[in-house]
Order: sequence, then structure tokens, then C-alpha cells
Amino acid sequence: MHRRLSRSTVPASALLSAAPPTATGIVHLGLGNFHRAHQAVYTASAAAGESHPWGILGVASSSTTTARVMEEQDLLYSVVTISPDDERVSVPAVHTGVLVAAHDPGAVVGAIGDAGTRIVTITVSENGYHYSAETGSLDLDSEAIRHDLAHPAEPRTTIGHIAYGLALRADTHGAPVTVVSCDNLLANGRRTERLVRDFIAAIPAARGERTLEWLDAHASFPNSMVDRIVPASTDDHRAAAERQLGVRDAATVGAEPFSAWVLEDRFLAGRPAWERAGSVFTDDVEPYEMMKLRLLNGTHSLIAYLGALDGRATIPDAVAQPHIADAASAVLRGDYLPTVKVPDEVDVDAYTRDLFHRWSNTALGHRTSQVGSDGSVKLGQRVPAPVFHHLAGGDLPHHLALTVAAYLCCVAPPPGFDPGPHARAMVDPAARQLGELWANTTSISRFVRSAFESGRLFPRELADREPFVDRVAALADLIVRHGPAEACVDADRATRN
Repeated sequence: MHRRLSRSTVPASALLSAAPPTATGIVHLGLGNFHRAHQAVYTASAAAGESHPWGILGVASSSTTTARVMEEQDLLYSVVTISPDDERVSVPAVHTGVLVAAHDPGAVVGAIGDAGTRIVTITVSENGYHYSAETGSLDLDSEAIRHDLAHPAEPRTTIGHIAYGLALRADTHGAPVTVVSCDNLLANGRRTERLVRDFIAAIPAARGERTLEWLDAHASFPNSMVDRIVPASTDDHRAAAERQLGVRDAATVGAEPFSAWVLEDRFLAGRPAWERAGSVFTDDVEPYEMMKLRLLNGTHSLIAYLGALDGRATIPDAVAQPHIADAASAVLRGDYLPTVKVPDEVDVDAYTRDLFHRWSNTALGHRTSQVGSDGSVKLGQRVPAPVFHHLAGGDLPHHLALTVAAYLCCVAPPPGFDPGPHARAMVDPAARQLGELWANTTSISRFVRSAFESGRLFPRELADREPFVDRVAALADLIVRHGPAEACVDADRATRN
């Protein structure tokens, strides 16, 4: 019988911080793999073996699996840093508790509202913010947001949890707090603050007004940029952890060696010394954010959609195909890079080489279906502004059009077209609504136009850019009739002409 990971069985050499936290100072919303391989690792590493008050209360949205396993393992888990040439295992040991928001929303609100909580961090993916792609404001027509406004004791959304937690602070002790989004949103701090303020403004009676007034001086929302490829856990990751730890860990997380975290240093109630662990603090996160969201994330999406349509299960397998690698290079260098202000200290050629090296990490097993999921809330952050930039200069960004075409073929394929098992495995909140558009059209061209006009993906203003919409339709038609490789060739040919 295998021993399980616990305080008594974990090797001391694997602990990132030998001294456990003395208190809970951070509430983290989103107890997924990314948080556990990124912010938790930075927080544990920042302690440098010292006792610290920055223990993390991890809050899962609805799944009980990770929370249950961590409770059984003394709140411990391992991170396998893995590449084709090496594997290293560490145990952050920084969590002080776990909750499941769907089961106890009141406890989550209470934790955010507790005077001991000085930082709230978030990794719930773009889909967890309930904002309108059209306006960037909170989607007050969302069923989930309407529920939270009507049931303050039982909020279901991340924004609802934060808003009511801040209202509790304003109603009671009034201690300051900092809220840090670690999701891939443009200006994620400012966006989060806007959504929270939209929610609080909709709270009935004087409580909303009082909370907004308190918020002005007692809460900050710094922007941040996070970067690390963290796939879904696999049996290979768990086996690697067991080989090195000598014990079984049911909550192992696999991650690539690369990791980055850039933040604005606007913390009203203190923070861990994350710079000890390699974090960068700056007055202007936006250049790093744009570089990551467009060059890395935008290109990553194209690789995922083309790879899935090409029958490739993983990102390394996809980018190993010459037509996909060429399309990825073209969208990165030709369509995204001209729209990004690269920080002075970044060598963009080296950065690009590193991206392809990271995407080629066969040891990770990063699935195209995982990277391609939730495209309706990701592409709206990445595609419109670069498209407008190129069209204003008289150019048509063919590989951005290919990105949208491949996405639509994956999540809302035409009747009779099979995008393959990896595309079918993608999860997208707009898939049903996009699929319903096929009931009212008989052509790919009309479907694509309806998708743009729906406002589900992009601001409706983009639907007025007919050359781009027509190009998306033409490339989608090529994918359906001749496959993704032919569409890549066509996009490349058009770019060169």
C-alpha cells in the first residue's frame, strides 16, 4: 500500500518553505492547477524559510475534488516542473485551508470580509468575470449576476463574492485590502475594479453607496501579468511526483520550467516579498500584458484550433506540423507583433524563440482541447484591437482571420462537418448560441456574418469591417472543404501577395 503525501511523509528537501505560515493573509478564488503552480509557488518561495503571515485560503468554484484531496493530504500537493530533459518536484506547503464556493458561499464572503485578509487573488479564467464583450461592463442581464443581486447571502459568481466581501469590510472593521486578478484580461486590475463597482452600484439601498465610498480609499486593484504553461494533470505527472517524493500525491500539478509574474506595486495592506521568488514590480504592466496576451496567448489559440482540426491531441504535436508552425509564426510576427509595444529590456527575437521552445515541450502533454476552450471570452481580448490596427493601415490580417475561422469550425461546425474529437472536446460558453445560428442560414458566409453581428464574440463594430468578415468566411469554407492545411497555405499566400 502506497503512503500518501502528508506533513509526516513529505521530504524536507521538497518543501519550498520549511516554515509554515503563521496566519491566513490571502484568499484565493480559483483553486485550479494554475494557481497551485504559480501564485502559491511564488508565495511559498518568497518566504525563504521564514515564518510568515501570508497563508492562502484556497477557494474552489464548484468542484470538490482538489479541495477534498488537499484536506486529506494536510493541505499539501506537489508541483512537477517538467521538460523532455528534466523533472523536478516541489511542495509549496502554503495553504491554510480550502473552501468550495458553491457549497458555502457565505464562508467565502466572510473570508474576504475578514480583517485578517489583506489580499484577494483570482484565477477563474476569463469566463468567470461575467462581463459584456460589447461594453466591457458587468453583464447585469446575466442570470448568474441577477441571482447574486437578488440573493446576497448566496452569491454564485466571483464578482458577487468579492463585492459582498468588500461590502462586509465596509460595514464592519473597514480594514484595507488589495484585489489582484491573475487572469488573462486586458488591464485585468482595472477591469476587475470596474466589474466590482458595477455590481456594488446595483446593490439596492444605501449599502451600495456606502461601499463604493469606502472602496475609494480602502481597496486597490493592481494590474498584473502571469505566465506559465500549466496543463491538466496526467498520470505521467503523478508518477513523476511519486518517483521523487517516495509517496503518492493525488493532487499533483505539472508545469513547464518557465514562470513569470509582473505586478503593479499598489498593495494597501502589505504583501509577500514576491520579488524574492522572481516577480517583477513595475509602474506599467501593460507592455508585458499585451506581449503575453497577443504574442503568446493569441498565437497559442491559433495553434490549438488548427491542431485540433488537424487531429492533433497536444500542442507540441500541433506545432510540430510545418503548416501550423508557419501559421503560428506568421500570426505572431505579422499580425500581433506590430500592435505590441515590447518592453525595452525584452529581446523579442529571443522571446519568440522561447515561445516555440515552450510550445514544443512534449513532456507536458498540454492538450489542444484545453487551450482551445473558452475561446469566445479569450479571442475578444486578443483579436479586435489588432484587426482594427491593420485595417486602419490598409492591411488585411489574414492569420487573425484564420484564427477566428478555425475557432468557429471547432466550436460551431457547419452541419455535416466533423471537426474531430479534439475540437468536440472544447468547452465554450457561446457554443450553443453559435450553433443555433445554423438554423437560420444555409451558407458559411451568412453564418460567419451572423456570428459577428451577434455580439457574443466581438464588439459589433467589427461586423462592419466587411473585408475581414468576408476573409474569415472564406477561410472557414476552405477548412470545411479542404482541411486546415489548405487554409494555412491560402492565408500564407495572401499575406505574401
